[in-house]
Amino acid sequence: MKILKKAYHNYPVVLLLLLGVLIFITNLDVLMVNIMEARNFISAREMLTHNNWIFTTMNEAARYEKPPFPTWLTAISAYLFGMESLFAYRLPAALTSIFLSFIFYKLQLLLVIKKKLAFISSLILMTSFYIIFSGRDGQWDIFTHAFMMGCIYFIIRLFKTKKNNYPYAIFAGLFFGISVLSKGPVSLYALFLPFLIAYGISYKFKNLSEKWPALLLFLIVGVSSGAWWSVVVHYYDAEAFAAVAELESSRWLNYNVRPIWYYWSFFTQSGIWTIPAFVSLFYWYLKPRVSNLKAYRFYILWTLFSVVLLSLIPEKKSRYLLPVLIPLALTTGFYVEYIIKNFRQGLSKIERFPVYLNFIVLAIIAIAAPFVLYNFFGEVIWEKSFSFVLVSIALLLMGAGFVFGLLKKKPKLLFGLQFLMILAILNFGFPLAELISPHRNVPNIATLIKFEEAENIRIYEASGIIPEFIFEYGKPMPIVKSEEELPTQANDNKFGILVSQEEKPEWQEKFRSYNFKLIDTLDLNPTMDKGKNSRLIREFYVLTKKQS
Repeated sequence: MKILKKAYHNYPVVLLLLLGVLIFITNLDVLMVNIMEARNFISAREMLTHNNWIFTTMNEAARYEKPPFPTWLTAISAYLFGMESLFAYRLPAALTSIFLSFIFYKLQLLLVIKKKLAFISSLILMTSFYIIFSGRDGQWDIFTHAFMMGCIYFIIRLFKTKKNNYPYAIFAGLFFGISVLSKGPVSLYALFLPFLIAYGISYKFKNLSEKWPALLLFLIVGVSSGAWWSVVVHYYDAEAFAAVAELESSRWLNYNVRPIWYYWSFFTQSGIWTIPAFVSLFYWYLKPRVSNLKAYRFYILWTLFSVVLLSLIPEKKSRYLLPVLIPLALTTGFYVEYIIKNFRQGLSKIERFPVYLNFIVLAIIAIAAPFVLYNFFGEVIWEKSFSFVLVSIALLLMGAGFVFGLLKKKPKLLFGLQFLMILAILNFGFPLAELISPHRNVPNIATLIKFEEAENIRIYEASGIIPEFIFEYGKPMPIVKSEEELPTQANDNKFGILVSQEEKPEWQEKFRSYNFKLIDTLDLNPTMDKGKNSRLIREFYVLTKKQS
């Protein structure tokens, strides 16, 4: 602990980056690939294999739903570290999450927030549930919001600098453009716009008339760097681009529609920090207790405006709350700072209640976790006995530490254990996820590939692609729904075909010239959910040409 304390005082940024590695990069390849990741990874792989760096594809079909910047980074990583490495595909998102933590820390110092509070808030951000999930998952949300935070940092520097602010305008514009090139205007609406409103109310945009040349430069750089890809694709592939744009815009209004209050529990997305995050939103309670009222007001307004703006959009998903967690981490930090200073004395009984509730819940979770894990996995858990024993010992010790910290009223120990609990789960517990991997199902994709090679046949898909399958398969798979759609250059005397179990029996009538043989059923569900999600199940047939 003394070494960490010394490192914090002397090299806080270095320590922050090292902790970022432990949170976002260790065991990066153990979780199974989900559908969103698979789509993105396939596009990145086809950038390399098909040279589709501008006109992005998925399974050799145009895919313009997402701008290409994160796909470029992912493709470069796959080129450097191996196209079969899941670690390589996820690494750019992990590094971007570390960058987000770094720029978040620097932004707080820019707003004259104490270094210690800035560090605590950055740790809270790094260990918030959906930040961890996005940083260890190959989705593009983390890219667009992290780069927009870079834009916000340089915008604030622009307004705080009296002269020679053009470099800040250029950097702000570039980060703005990269954010748009990562996921369109998502972060512009959900993070940048609420920031502008909150900052204008809290800090004011001083000397705005003197800043207009730099702001104009920012807009020119930001719009041009962010919009060029859309302009190029729209010009050269107008029909496909228009179809995608119409589909994406209609989803905002008609897809996954939820009531306006759907996001009211947004603070729960901070995971282990849920209780402190909830209390930190009580403005009138914390107003006289925070160390920097102006900054606290700014961050709470930023949080609430972001939630309000997101709530106005009919389409709602939990992952869309990612930008809310960024300013929320600082409001939570203010509350944690106050508790640390006053836990031993100065807290009323009402104030003690959420503190004790938070750590009692964490103690129960830590102590119960080994038994829950054993009950969930069963005897198979001993295949990962080292990880199981290690995470069990760590969590049991932390559970005891929570009890000790509460009895002795040691707030720094308690919040330190809260942070270390996440580290223990990610570094010691995550390897257990391999025990439920679809790779353990028999047959699996590896089995299918071996069969394909042994029989020297080509395999097609008849029911629409499963992105997770295409990624693991390692190459595109044509969709063939009738014998007329068979590729002309292919050997059509014998081939394999994957068919959904929900497909109507009539599908076989479209292959009247062939005999059918059911080889096996392929299930890409996790082992404990085998057979549960029909989307991930395919029957594998071999079709042989009938003798005339």
